[in-house]
Amino acid sequence: MKAKLIEGDGPLSRMPPFAAFLLVAVVFVVGILVGGGIGALLLGALGVGIGVLLAVTWQTLSPAERAGRVFILAVLTAVAVSVLLTK
Repeated sequence: MKAKLIEGDGPLSRMPPFAAFLLVAVVFVVGILVGGGIGALLLGALGVGIGVLLAVTWQTLSPAERAGRVFILAVLTAVAVSVLLTK
């Protein structure tokens, strides 16, 4: 896969999209399995990262893409709060 994740010369622009997906999936699963404060912290860090990427790419996204990404961020926030409150 030669497609860039985002434009620019930063480290994220050189990361293969599959590697980014795998990293996000691993952090999410570990956050769910660990649970409690540490799991919620991992999910919160993931949410902050997604929020930063959303802010950086906002101008290039269509309204439908924006809505989808905001929805994912809201669901991740709800899951993080749920993980924090259940253990």
